Amino acid sequence: MSLIQPFAGLRPAPGRAAEVAAPPYDVLNTAEARRLVEGRPWSFLHISRAEVDLPEDTDPYASEVYAKAHENLERMLAEGVLVRDPEPYYYVYRVIRGEHVQTGLVVSASIADYDAGRIKKHEFTRPSKEDDRVRQIQALDAQTGPVLLVHRATPDIDRTLATVAADQPPEVDITAADGVRHQLWPVVGRGVIEHLTQAFDRLDSLYIADGHHRSAAASRVAASRRCGDQDGEAAEVHQGFLAVVFPHDQMRILDYNRLVRDLNGLDAGAFQERVAERFTVEPFDTPVSPERPGVFGMYLQSVWYRLTLSDAIPPAADPVAALDVSRLQEHLLDPILGIQDPRRDERIDFVGGIRGLAGLTARVDSGEMAVAFALHPTRLEELMAVADRGDVMPPKSTWFEPKLADGLVSLVL
Repeated sequence: MSLIQPFAGLRPAPGRAAEVAAPPYDVLNTAEARRLVEGRPWSFLHISRAEVDLPEDTDPYASEVYAKAHENLERMLAEGVLVRDPEPYYYVYRVIRGEHVQTGLVVSASIADYDAGRIKKHEFTRPSKEDDRVRQIQALDAQTGPVLLVHRATPDIDRTLATVAADQPPEVDITAADGVRHQLWPVVGRGVIEHLTQAFDRLDSLYIADGHHRSAAASRVAASRRCGDQDGEAAEVHQGFLAVVFPHDQMRILDYNRLVRDLNGLDAGAFQERVAERFTVEPFDTPVSPERPGVFGMYLQSVWYRLTLSDAIPPAADPVAALDVSRLQEHLLDPILGIQDPRRDERIDFVGGIRGLAGLTARVDSGEMAVAFALHPTRLEELMAVADRGDVMPPKSTWFEPKLADGLVSLVL
């Protein structure tokens, strides 16, 4: 199987994309999803967060949620809101937020290459979240949330996608409630499809930017179905997972910031003294958005501080240790605040940069959190360097914007 394959996408019927498109299932909690579906009977959240159609005390992982998702998908098919393309295509997908534009390709990415490590990971997955996606795929017999993949920018691929987009108007052109514009062009020409398949096959690897649980779940479902009684044609379909692939130089990573509930038994003065042993600490009259790696913003008792890692601390020896999220963990969160395992410690929380520094100050000022830290964004080159070594990044190292929409293209198994 090639690194990527076209597929017959399940899509909103012509003119229905604005009714269907929804934010990714994993950036909303249940309460937010319930508010977003009010007055929107065809929102894809009725499939991706089907608990919105069940009593408010329903466990999002209860079996009836997956059954409801299946029921809602069947209803949208029966009503003609969703239709399946007659043959396999690729889909050019352009996302625009303000001045930022990125153009990628919706594909079925090879599970065999994922399992073999050619599609590279950089995060651990949580079993409970992985199990959730497995149950969702099995209930729907479809993959509905695309994995965000990255490839090293290639002029040939960029030119081909730009030509497809320039040759015809987009079949989908909608602006979501958050102001992000989503455009979609099916790639229907056999020659262009084959050219893209071969162009991606020449790449050494692809990188998972976001969607580790979705890709892991797709691999598990494919493995389980290989053991069943599938005919050859069906088994081939199951060897891919739904993904959108973008060139690395068009991707935008925002900061992923940290909040801690207490000062680990220290008062504010003692805490600042400990921090000053490893960082230069400068108070600021305005919020501190770090301008480069090695610089951090800290918000404590209504005051912003600029922290600069001491020159006495030697450079990191490997790509993971060199990340700012690792340096903050090693030199402050663990030794001073006692956060040894940020993946499991309930004293720490994470805020994506899309919420701005106000998302940090509000929670400290309310008394919910004791201290906040603003970080310089991780760079794509750093992510790829970690993945190339087969290493794993710390949790919540990257926040990609703009987000893709759920519901514009799904992959039926």
